[in-house]
Amino acid sequence: GGLIFVPIFKTLTHLPPFVGILLVLGVLWTVTEVFYGQLPDTNVNKKGTLKRVTNMLTRIDMSTILFFLGILMAVACLETIGVLTQLGQGLNETFNGNHYLVTGIIGVLSSIVDNVPLVAGCMGMYPVEAAGDMAVDGIFWQLLAYCAGVGGSILIIGSAAGVVVMGLTKISFGWYMKHISWIALVGYLAGMLCYWVERALFF
Repeated sequence: GGLIFVPIFKTLTHLPPFVGILLVLGVLWTVTEVFYGQLPDTNVNKKGTLKRVTNMLTRIDMSTILFFLGILMAVACLETIGVLTQLGQGLNETFNGNHYLVTGIIGVLSSIVDNVPLVAGCMGMYPVEAAGDMAVDGIFWQLLAYCAGVGGSILIIGSAAGVVVMGLTKISFGWYMKHISWIALVGYLAGMLCYWVERALFF
């Protein structure tokens, strides 16, 4: 219900969506506090009070939140001083505006750099246009979503999930390179080829 409310809130108030999300979270917090505050003090209900928002906040992984916050702040700084714009223009000039080459290289880079800062950087490098390839649902952003997501699987260090798998299953970087990386690369290139064929046939 809260997720459905957000676009309605934005349409009615013309405020950013995050304001609606914060409003929904505030309402949920208030409801849970009122509900658990009215429960009698018994051993059974003490287990239920562990689900109160104040207790759940202590379990939040703050290091991850600060990591993403730092990434977005760094990207915003680079965008403000114009570095990202120059990088985007340089890539377009080098590859003559070929979106397949530009996003393909970005996808390969995402196997080394985490895709979150990479996509955030691209959002600062390339402004969204009203129409054309750079529109909201344009070819560039579709390719970027695919390349950054799938390209991160070429190397095991390309995503946070891969790093977690290394720790849990004790997979080595060399083993992944030998047995998995080439499969991921073939799948990555095959996916781009399928997208190109689809665009050529139906658009």
